[in-house]
Amino acid sequence: METTSSDCKAAEQQTDEGLEADRSVSRCGSSSGSGDDSLDGLSERVPRCPLTPSLSPRKRTTSQSKTEPPLLRTNKRTIYTAGRPPWYNVTGTTFKEAFVIGLCGGSASGKTTVANKIIEALDVPWVVLLSMDSFYKVLSKEEQELAAKNEYNFDHPDAFDFELLITVLRKLKKGKSIKVPVYDFTSHCRRKEWKTVYGANVVIFEGILAFANKELLKLLDMKVFVDTDSDIRLIRRLKRDISQRGRDISGIIKQYNKFVKPAFEQYIEPTVQVADIVVPRGGENFVALDLIVQHVHSQLEKREITVRSALASAHQGQPLPKTLSVMESTPQVRGMHTIIRNKETSRDEFIFYSKRLMRLLIEHALSFLPLKITGVSILRAGETMEQALMAVCKDIRLGKILIQTNHDTGEPELHYLRLPKDISEDYVILMDSTVSTGAAALMAVRVLLDHDVAEDKIFLLSLLMAEMGVHSVAYAFPKVRIITTAVDKEVNDQFHIIPGIGNFGDRYFGTDAPSDWCESDEGMDF
Repeated sequence: METTSSDCKAAEQQTDEGLEADRSVSRCGSSSGSGDDSLDGLSERVPRCPLTPSLSPRKRTTSQSKTEPPLLRTNKRTIYTAGRPPWYNVTGTTFKEAFVIGLCGGSASGKTTVANKIIEALDVPWVVLLSMDSFYKVLSKEEQELAAKNEYNFDHPDAFDFELLITVLRKLKKGKSIKVPVYDFTSHCRRKEWKTVYGANVVIFEGILAFANKELLKLLDMKVFVDTDSDIRLIRRLKRDISQRGRDISGIIKQYNKFVKPAFEQYIEPTVQVADIVVPRGGENFVALDLIVQHVHSQLEKREITVRSALASAHQGQPLPKTLSVMESTPQVRGMHTIIRNKETSRDEFIFYSKRLMRLLIEHALSFLPLKITGVSILRAGETMEQALMAVCKDIRLGKILIQTNHDTGEPELHYLRLPKDISEDYVILMDSTVSTGAAALMAVRVLLDHDVAEDKIFLLSLLMAEMGVHSVAYAFPKVRIITTAVDKEVNDQFHIIPGIGNFGDRYFGTDAPSDWCESDEGMDF
């Protein structure tokens, strides 16, 4: 099922660990909360944000801004009101990689400022800023002592862990979940915690040696060199290292003359030759920044992909897959289906018999599973199955994925996820109340695979499925087990199940769907 925009508000009230950002890794959503700014068809639906001085650049939108925010934030949760459109095709294979922009330049040249201005002007959801500073090598005891005396060369290529950096950037480009180390510039070491990053449509990678490695260069779709006068860079470095890194002036000057300046001349300045665009004056060069933004938009527009309409015609007439397990249709099961499919059934009875059917479905599914499992619900209707799962599996870990249909494109979009730590080690019960086309289920399975959950460890559970949805999931992911209480044969022109069960979420929660559209995988009119 795809959830409506009201589900964002409901999900916001739930508690979780949320998404964090620091100077090395950050994300930005677009300014539109309607979900109409997906990367597909950007020329028609995404307003460009000019960077010319006469039209002052738009401030980065936050949840406290006066404009409609791209994020819903609480102290524990971050939800993207502008979702991530499909990044895979009907076979479940990643179709479009993230677009990676490399920003190179000397220390304190303004790379981060340029990156932030590009993010603001791009005005598209799910942008990741990745800093090379996160990938300094772990220093030995002797190197730590040298660093404390400003005798260690942090500007030499040997100071960076290029192997880890390339591995992380390659996975991020392919849409995988990655972990980024957090570097402490005061103690010159990595902290124990790592930042988890996932779901990038655009990656902006910045660093002094961003162009210094051949394998790294292969991952960059656009290479930008930020060229700033050396005196300005020195002044900025003095201010930054004194205020942010607790260093004294003499140590900064010593390090600059001995390491920073020579390294720039030997390793950084020559790489301007591989740059696609050179940006003099950094963030003040609005013409160059506008050129970069326009080029990125044009590249993103070429990566258009549609999933739902393709699913509708992909597997017609095929027999049901062997990975499907339909619970035995006993008189009790048929009786409960009769009740919950009846539009005249009261909400209390609908909830009671739905819960009873969910409990039977969960117990049936557990016969195929070992003890170590994690439950993941597709918000919002899939969340109704959590209580039944917790009733039979004590202390089970739970995750949540919020997927919403884009009103304009009809495509599913990812808005939020919270998955338990090390989920890749567990079997996963993926829960949704009903599955029509399978578009939301397909996206949820792809998310789990991107987090290294094995395909044969994923079990999709639903009270009711359409044959189309069964085929969609089974064709794309043949190792995923599909378990349901019933399968209806048809889906109408609006992709609603026939005869279906109605809008499960609205009936269960007692809410009304918007008058002009309804949730695509939650059934149909009676």
